Amino acid sequence: MVGKVTWQKVGRVTEPGRYMFTFGWVNITADDLAIWKQFPNASFALVRMQTEDVEDEYHLGAFDPGDPADDHPHGD
Repeated sequence: MVGKVTWQKVGRVTEPGRYMFTFGWVNITADDLAIWKQFPNASFALVRMQTEDVEDEYHLGAFDPGDPADDHPHGD
């Protein structure tokens, strides 16, 4: 079971949408991307969606912003 996902793990996508990932489909919203832009090291909990057509489909749930010191390692 996949528990959390980071922006790096999903390929730093830049547009909202439905993306194929190693464990299934993940739906990423504009709000999810806004959080990742503010907290690049944030990790989201994956929440399985109840769909009839696709067995392994997820959306992003609660997030941990990660260590703020890691967000800008070069003082950017």
